Amino acid sequence: MDARRRDPASRLSRRGGRLLLGASFALIAAVTVVDILAPPEVHLGPFLIAAPAVTASFAGPRMTAFVGAVAVLAQSVVAIARTSLTDLNHTYQIIALILISVIVTFFAYLREQHENKVTQLRSIAQAAQSVVLRPLPHRAGPLHIASVYLAAEEEAQMGGDLYAAARTASGTRLLIGDARGKGLDAISEASLVLGAFRVTARRESELPALVGHLEAGVGSAEEPEDLSAPGPGTGEAADDAAEAFVTALVLDIPDREPVVRLVNCGHPPPLLLRRGQIVPLDTAEASPPLGLADVLSPAVTVETFPFEVGDVLLLYTDGVVEARDRSRAFYPLTERLAAWIGEDPPTLLGHLRDDLRAYAGGHLGDDAALVAVERLAPQP
Repeated sequence: MDARRRDPASRLSRRGGRLLLGASFALIAAVTVVDILAPPEVHLGPFLIAAPAVTASFAGPRMTAFVGAVAVLAQSVVAIARTSLTDLNHTYQIIALILISVIVTFFAYLREQHENKVTQLRSIAQAAQSVVLRPLPHRAGPLHIASVYLAAEEEAQMGGDLYAAARTASGTRLLIGDARGKGLDAISEASLVLGAFRVTARRESELPALVGHLEAGVGSAEEPEDLSAPGPGTGEAADDAAEAFVTALVLDIPDREPVVRLVNCGHPPPLLLRRGQIVPLDTAEASPPLGLADVLSPAVTVETFPFEVGDVLLLYTDGVVEARDRSRAFYPLTERLAAWIGEDPPTLLGHLRDDLRAYAGGHLGDDAALVAVERLAPQP
């Protein structure tokens, strides 16, 4: 399950736009009627400016210009009904309304161009990410797996959240991580880690060796070809390579042992859902994020935790716990998760996805990835 649905939000946006457009025309009609019937010393024509101004905030330049033209026509009708088009007061009101309508139409044009650019950039980023981030299998041996990816709503910046699964002769290996930064650079970094995982996850028998291969992949695409002949921008590229890192969890789940072995490389700890309880799988000693082994201690610690039939393991990236509501409070993942203990992975992630979007008001500041894994009873 890979959720990227925005259709309900789009329908609500279109419905709200139609309501606001109707309100603009209703305002023009109301001001026109009241202004015609009002005493001579009362002039409500300036209120007509609000109609094209409000329309420019949600509609395109054509609709904004049309509403402005209707407002100008309404002001002309008021002028004819009350005095004449050549009346100085009404003439200035009409000229002011025309100028403001032109200005807000121009702003509507700029906003539409910006939105088109953002949509195009987002589609490019999503296409690149869809190639890199393959869907997880629903079943892997005795495991039931579900995944959700939620893209951030800020501009067109896609994050470097990643996940992958690989079957070995004795079990299943899982990877979830988050590359530093946003956009195509983060996606590129994520692709290096995913490529290294897919190549070596089945070959390496030990997790430390696998983590070593993932470590070697981070920032490898940014290394300059000739260090002895620096050119323009070489120093910046070297700095970017030095700052590139990926937080990650690497897990090995044997088919015939009720355990999970994991290496935590600076990533939020997974949550184990068991018999109505939520247990964070905190490691005693976390390894450094991938790409920082030369700066921090390169020690890789593998820890083992029970993972029995009926247990559900929840993996997530920091975009989940760093989502904020209107009061800027972080998303209380453990508290919200308690309401859905006992659900299967697809249902659990469906609840979390909807609740996270509602909590953040539909606008996530960072990409968020969720993976739920349930151990099923072994089949004959």
